[in-house]
Amino acid sequence: MINFLTANMLLEFDPLAGVKLFDFEDFMGLFIRLSVHMLFVLILVRLIYYPIAKRKDFLFTYLLFSLTIFMMCFLLESVKLQMGFALGLFAVFGIIRYRTDAIPIKEMTYLFVVIGMSVMNALINKKISLIELSFANLVIIGATYGLERVWLLRHEAQKLIVYENIELIKHGKEAEMKADIERRTGIKVNRVEIGKIDFLRDTALIKIYFFEDEQENHMDDSFSGNINV
Repeated sequence: MINFLTANMLLEFDPLAGVKLFDFEDFMGLFIRLSVHMLFVLILVRLIYYPIAKRKDFLFTYLLFSLTIFMMCFLLESVKLQMGFALGLFAVFGIIRYRTDAIPIKEMTYLFVVIGMSVMNALINKKISLIELSFANLVIIGATYGLERVWLLRHEAQKLIVYENIELIKHGKEAEMKADIERRTGIKVNRVEIGKIDFLRDTALIKIYFFEDEQENHMDDSFSGNINV
C-alpha cells in the first residue's frame, strides 16, 4: 500500500507545473519569427535612423524595447491575448518619459514604430503568412526610408547653450549673435531660439539648430547637457 502511494506521488510530482522542458516545433517558431523581426528592426534603427541621428542612447533603447516587447507578446500569446492588451502596450510605452530630458517627437515616433512592429510580428497567427508579414514590415521600413532620405534629405539637430553675451540677444542683432556662436562653437548655425533670460547672471538659455551634414566635425548628439559659450 505504501509503495503504491509512493508510486502515485512520484507520477503526480511535476516541479515545472505542466511546463514542457523542450518543444522543438515551438522553439523553431520562436527562433524564426524572432530572427525575421530583429532583421527588420535592425534595418530600421541601425541602417536608417542611426546614420542620421547618431544617437547611441536611443539605438540601445529601441533594440532592447523591441526585443523585450516581442518576447513578452510571443510568450504570452499562448494565453490568448486580447486586442486590448496589444493596444495597451501602445498606451503604456508610447507615453513613457524618462526622468531626464523629454524625448524629442521624432525619437518618440521611432519608438512608436518599433513597438508597433514588435507587437505585429509577435502576435501574428496562422491566417497571416510569412510573406504578408514581411511585406508589412517592408512597407513600414520603405516609408521611413523615403521620409528620411528622399523627401527629408537633411536632418536638423539641436542643442542648448548657456549664452553669456547677453547684449547680442536684442532684436536686430540676430546675425551678430549667430556669427558669435559659430565662431565660438565651430557649429554652422541654421537658426536660433532664445529661451529663459537670467539678468542676474547676464546669461540666456539659447537653443541652436543646425544641419548635421554641414558640420565639419560632428558633435556627439548623445550629450544631454548644456554648452556654455
